[in-house]
Amino acid sequence: MQAMAKPIEVTDANFEQTLKNNELVLVDFWAEWCGPCRMVAPVIEELAREYEGKVTVGKLDVDANPQTAMKYRVMSIPTIILFKNGEPAEVLVGAQPKRNFDARLQKHVPQQTNA
Repeated sequence: MQAMAKPIEVTDANFEQTLKNNELVLVDFWAEWCGPCRMVAPVIEELAREYEGKVTVGKLDVDANPQTAMKYRVMSIPTIILFKNGEPAEVLVGAQPKRNFDARLQKHVPQQTNA
């Protein structure tokens, strides 16, 4: 049985490298004590599975990695940022339904055509 794709742990140390190595990176800026972050976590896990091979999904703990959170002006969490070619392309703040994430991702993920 194949292991399910899971969000990767993104840190201040590996953030730039993660962006450089992947065209599309969805990063969930979160913290352990944040209730809405816990509500969004299962959605982020689902997105990691559904977009495997198309979007790299990561989670960045803002308490452990304040530099990256400050660089992207993350003031409230959860903040989920979709980076395209290393630049922020979409920003979602707060707990949101999965369809909102899907709608934003669909704008950037290459659509498969059925030949």
